[in-house]
Amino acid sequence: MANRQINIENLTMNEILKSMHRLGGQVTRKEIREDIHDNSNTISEDEVDKIKVSKKTGNKYSPFAWTLNYAIKYLIMTGYLTQDGRLLELSEKGRNVDLSSFDGARDVRPVVEEMLEKQKQGKASDSEQSNIDDSDDSDSDEIEEPWRQQLLDALIKMNPKKFELFCRGLLTKMGIDVDGKKGVQYVADGGIDGFGYVRSDDYRTTRVALQAKRWQGKVSAPEIDKFRGAMDKFNAEFGIFITNSDFTREAVKTAREGTRIITLINGYQICDLVAKYNYYVEPVTTYRLKDFYLDKD
Repeated sequence: MANRQINIENLTMNEILKSMHRLGGQVTRKEIREDIHDNSNTISEDEVDKIKVSKKTGNKYSPFAWTLNYAIKYLIMTGYLTQDGRLLELSEKGRNVDLSSFDGARDVRPVVEEMLEKQKQGKASDSEQSNIDDSDDSDSDEIEEPWRQQLLDALIKMNPKKFELFCRGLLTKMGIDVDGKKGVQYVADGGIDGFGYVRSDDYRTTRVALQAKRWQGKVSAPEIDKFRGAMDKFNAEFGIFITNSDFTREAVKTAREGTRIITLINGYQICDLVAKYNYYVEPVTTYRLKDFYLDKD
C-alpha cells in the first residue's frame, strides 16, 4: 500500500508540471486537479474522482486531494514551484524543466527524503528548513465550505422540472436572454431544456441551446453527441450543458470537437457561479486565523 501511494505521488508530480505548463504557469490547486482530471494520459479520471469514508470520523474525503497536496509540497521543497497564498507558480527551475525527461521518482523523491531525514535528525540548514516549512499545504484551496455540499445535495433532490428552472435562472444571471417558450415546458422538446441569445458586442447576437441533467453518475460522451444533434433543430450556434454531477473525460473531449463547441458546467462550477451571482444564496463574512495565532511557541 505504501509503495502504491509513493508511486501515485511520483506520477502526480509529473502531471502537475505538465498541467502547469498547459495552464500558463500560475494556477490554483483546484485548476490543476481539474486539468489532470480532463487531460492526463497517466492518471485516470476515476483515480481523481475517488471518494472514501474515514473509518475514524465517518467523513468523506478525496484520496487524490491528499496525493496532490503532497506532490505539490515536494515540488515546492525542491524548487520547481513557489506559492503565494493560494496561487501556485512555476519557478525558473520549473519553467525550464524538460517535461519529456522529468521523473518525480528520480528528480524529486530522493532529494525530499534526504531533506526530511535531516529535519528529523535536527540537522536541516536554515534554508532547507525554510523550504520545508513554506511547503505546508494547510493553505490548500481545497478548504471545505459546507454550503457547497449542501447545494449539491439540494440539487440532486430537485425534481427535473425544478432543476431546469434553476439552470435557466442561473443562465439569465450570466447574461443570457433565455427564450420564454423554447425548451421551457418539461415535455419532449427535441432534446433541449432551454434556448436563448447572447449578445457578445454591439452587433453580434448568438443562439445558444441549454441542456440540464440532474444525474447521480457522470454524463458520458453519447449524451453530448445527442445534445449536439438536438441543437440542429434550433440552429443553435453553441450549447451549454449543465449537470449537478460531472462529465467523463471522453465527454469533455467530445464537447470540444467539431465546429460548435459545447460549454460544460459541472457541480463544482455551478457552486462557483451561484456564489458569483448570489443566486438564491446569502453571502456570509467569516475569518480564518493566520499562522501568527497557530504557530507553536
